[in-house]
Amino acid sequence: METSWQSTDEENTYVLDSEGAAEMARLTEQHRVVTRYMGTLINKSIQIPEAGTILDVACGPGGWVLDTAFEYPKSEVVGIDISDNLIQYAHAQARVQGLQQAARFQRMDATKQLDFPDASFDLVNARFLIGFLAPAAWPTFIQECMRITRPEGYIQLTECDDMGTTNSPAFEHLWTLCARAFQKAERSFSPEARNFNITPMLGHFIQQAGYQNIQTIPHVIDFSVGAEAHYDMVQDWKIGLELLQPFITKMGMATQQEAEHLYQLAIREMMSDGFRALWYFTTVIGQRPL
Repeated sequence: METSWQSTDEENTYVLDSEGAAEMARLTEQHRVVTRYMGTLINKSIQIPEAGTILDVACGPGGWVLDTAFEYPKSEVVGIDISDNLIQYAHAQARVQGLQQAARFQRMDATKQLDFPDASFDLVNARFLIGFLAPAAWPTFIQECMRITRPEGYIQLTECDDMGTTNSPAFEHLWTLCARAFQKAERSFSPEARNFNITPMLGHFIQQAGYQNIQTIPHVIDFSVGAEAHYDMVQDWKIGLELLQPFITKMGMATQQEAEHLYQLAIREMMSDGFRALWYFTTVIGQRPL
């Protein structure tokens, strides 16, 4: 039995089908919800020059890049992603929104050396890279971010360790299978296969790369029944958990029938009266010294 996850595209290490319309829709909505609960695209402690240069790594459909380009109209905002479909979609959205001068997109593999000169960006941003970046690759990736960050520029990373803490037995069981699958695929920092365990590591990696003035900022979204975020988060996880089923079965955690049964039960429980849930995620910021 294979013990590592391989996508159909050998270059693309993302565990979900990043080329499909469902994941594109999920990422678009996730950006909107996460930004709303973070309260900002760029943390207020980060000082970007008026005509600064900003990079978003694994930009997906381009939501963060486009919103940032709109908010910082004199800056140049660049998004990179390995998916041709997502880059094409982001280009189209930039044209529709009249942002093609401020926002640009390039196909690029973030697991390899980035095709930018040294000290190119005032800010390097990335969200939820745990979906494709293996534990062994993180230090090299952060060093590469350091290389392309300008003196006194910043890195801003946002990650989560799981899909939420809930009182749904089926959701929790399904998440346990996901966590075990990630560990078996050597895609998790957790020694007990309980979660990704990436958030405690971010500050360490950033510090090791040479960034200073490190900040750790926690966030939480209540997506219990009756909460403002309930519908949006349930829609996010409905798509995410469905797209994770091939990964779970590939790694031998469940049969397709078992995974589908748990999935349907989890959806019903998330929509039932009395469902309670919180999702925690973390932003870590560092600044490159002069």
